[in-house]
Amino acid sequence: MRFEADAIERLDKFLARMLPQHSRTKIKKLLDEEGATVNGASRLPAFKLQPGDVVEVGEIPTTPPHDDDPVPMELDVLFEDEDVLVLNKPRGLAVHPAPSQKAPTLVNGLLARPHGLSRAAGGWRPGIVHRLDKDTTGLMVVAKNDVAHFALAKQFSSKTAERRYAAVVRGDLQRERLTVDAPIGRSPNSPIKMAVVADGKPAVTHVKRLGRCDSGTVVACRLETGRTHQIRVHLAGIGHSVLGDHLYAPPEFQSCPMQLHAALLAFDHPASGERVVFFAPPPEDFLGSAFLSRADLEVW
Repeated sequence: MRFEADAIERLDKFLARMLPQHSRTKIKKLLDEEGATVNGASRLPAFKLQPGDVVEVGEIPTTPPHDDDPVPMELDVLFEDEDVLVLNKPRGLAVHPAPSQKAPTLVNGLLARPHGLSRAAGGWRPGIVHRLDKDTTGLMVVAKNDVAHFALAKQFSSKTAERRYAAVVRGDLQRERLTVDAPIGRSPNSPIKMAVVADGKPAVTHVKRLGRCDSGTVVACRLETGRTHQIRVHLAGIGHSVLGDHLYAPPEFQSCPMQLHAALLAFDHPASGERVVFFAPPPEDFLGSAFLSRADLEVW
């Protein structure tokens, strides 16, 4: 494949734009293995293209198809009608299939249920409007049809849908309220981590201190944006990483299960337009349960 640059742009971002069917991770691997050239020479992912530069790409290996077999599983469903389903996701359950994911996912469990699912997010993510990290617990809404999916996706994009989380973080957070406004993008040092980077996407997290437990500080987090690992990256960036976070917390704070729970979810029902609000108490192994109530998250 041969492409010509039309503006000043990083090589990896240019290829991500030219090859939207491939993930950024796959494109980075391609560049690291010198599978692409600029004007005949191998270049690093951060190389700045100039207008007129010729980028040539060799064959990109195809990714094996995702496993979409139905797998019956017990799901903690809080609400369900013909359009949506709201559930409380347990820790350790990945939301959708991925090349590195071998165990059944939430999608596999949803496919085993006797109802339809939206297809707007792609064939291997039926019903999935938004996601939670594998070891994050809490509330998710699933779309049963594309009309509901587009209505919900619009709310998440316009920030009229609300997601509020509870977390236990390392150290003693002194301030009662704070806002972290820092762009997030792929970490330059790890293909599986995100980081605060100058050229990342805008990301804003509001934090409210709820109390101090034996292990750390219990906080509530309200998102203005929904970047990958946003809460985890932002809290780690201010020196208060989430306890049990094996990616962003120092090793001495990783011994417990990850202390991050999506406790409150609010949106306008895609069919009726009625505002619906759901609350799920944290799991038994959440270390800050004594400091968390529905009112703590609703009143901001």
